[in-house]
Amino acid sequence: MSPQKRGLFTWTMVLVTLAFFYLPLLLLTFFSFNHSKSMVWEGASFRWYAALFLHSPDLWASFGKSIMIALSASLVATLIGSLGAIGLYWYAFKSKRVITVLTLLPLLLPEIIMGVSFLIFFSKIGLPLGLFSIFIAHTTFCIPYVFLIMTARLDEFDYSVIEAAYDLGAQEWVVLTNVILPICRPAIMASLLMSATLSLEDFVITFFVAGPGSTTLPLYIYSMIRFGVSPVINALSVVLIVGTAIIAVLTSRLFKYVIQK
Repeated sequence: MSPQKRGLFTWTMVLVTLAFFYLPLLLLTFFSFNHSKSMVWEGASFRWYAALFLHSPDLWASFGKSIMIALSASLVATLIGSLGAIGLYWYAFKSKRVITVLTLLPLLLPEIIMGVSFLIFFSKIGLPLGLFSIFIAHTTFCIPYVFLIMTARLDEFDYSVIEAAYDLGAQEWVVLTNVILPICRPAIMASLLMSATLSLEDFVITFFVAGPGSTTLPLYIYSMIRFGVSPVINALSVVLIVGTAIIAVLTSRLFKYVIQK
C-alpha cells in the first residue's frame, strides 16, 4: 500500500471512529431543542429545558442523591484504596500477593454478579436497602480502581526519596504524610475523580442494592425510559455533557497546578 493510500485509510478510520462515538451525542443535542416529542423536527424550542429545570423535582432529587453518594463513596474509597496500595506496596508479608489478587478481583467480575452478591450479603446481615447500602456497594467496587491507579503511580516511585527521609530521622507517619502522599497527589486526585464518575453512572449494582426512597439518577432515568424516551432526558443529557466538559477542563488545569507545585 502506497503512503497516500495508507494515510487515506488512516484518516478514514479516524473519522469513522469519531462519528461512531460522537454522532449519537450530536443527534441527542439536536433533538433536545426539538419542540416535538417525536424524532421529527418541528422547530427549535427550549421547551424541554424549561421542563427539566422547572417541572422535574423528582429528577433533581434523584440527581442530588447520586451526587451525595458519589462524593461520599469516592472519598472513602480513595482513602482506603490509597492507604491500602501504599501498605501493600511498601511492606512485605506472606499473604501480600493473595490480598493483591483479591483486591483486584472485582475488576474482572461482571457487575450483575457483584450486585447479586451485595444483595445476598445485605439480606443475610439484616442491613436494610437504601442510601447506606448503595454507599457501601459503591465504595467497595471503587476501591479496586483506586488501588490500580495508586499502584501504577507507586511503580514509578523513586525509593531513594524515602531512604533520604529515613536517613534524616523522619518517622513512618512523617514519611507518609510529608513525602509519599504529596508525590502521589495526582494519582489520588485521579482516583477520586474516577471513583466519583463510576459511582454516578452505575446502574446494575445500584439496581440490586437500592431500596424505597433511594432512587438515584440512573435508576430514575431507567424508570422514565420504560414508558418511552422523554425529550427531557435529552435535555438532561446535554446538561450533563456540558457539566462534564467543564469539570474536565477545570480538572486538567488543577492537575497542571498540582504538578507544578
